[in-house]
Amino acid sequence: MGWVEEKMKSTQIRQILYQAISLGMIISSALMIWKGLICITGSESPVVVVLSGSMEPGFKRGDILFLYMNKDPIRAGEIVVFNDGRDIPIVHRVIEVHEPQGTKEADILTKGDANKFDDRILYTSSQHWLQQKYITGRAVGFLPYLGWVTIIMTEKPIIKGDVFFLQASDAPICARQIMFTLDV
Repeated sequence: MGWVEEKMKSTQIRQILYQAISLGMIISSALMIWKGLICITGSESPVVVVLSGSMEPGFKRGDILFLYMNKDPIRAGEIVVFNDGRDIPIVHRVIEVHEPQGTKEADILTKGDANKFDDRILYTSSQHWLQQKYITGRAVGFLPYLGWVTIIMTEKPIIKGDVFFLQASDAPICARQIMFTLDV
């Protein structure tokens, strides 16, 4: 019996190591893809999720935007993502570009399509215009509704825990727990 128990124990250790290496490879692959997208697009955040309805009807809450950033001047009408020190970047349309004489940098005024007023209230207290250095990307494409997964996992952390639980245990127990969570 001792030999069989040792064999089973070594098999379990190998399975755990195999799972750990597989998880490490998945995480490494995701990070490499993300860093590759950053290099290709020139944007520090090449993919963002629209989190509010301020850009409706053009973009709805839960849409995924693909961003690209280059040295071309930003023009009125473009949809940009900016972050001037906030936790969450903002997706809005450029409504006016102000190019002060003698400078290469343009100042930008943005507004959400569904908003009544421009974004001056969103900028830091000393700014009436958004500086171009705060623009993290320009929207070049989108996928509708696919960002809802991110929104749900952010707003309902218990579902996030259930998804991870689903990966770690058997399906019948998890399915019941997820159905219970969604009913709450």
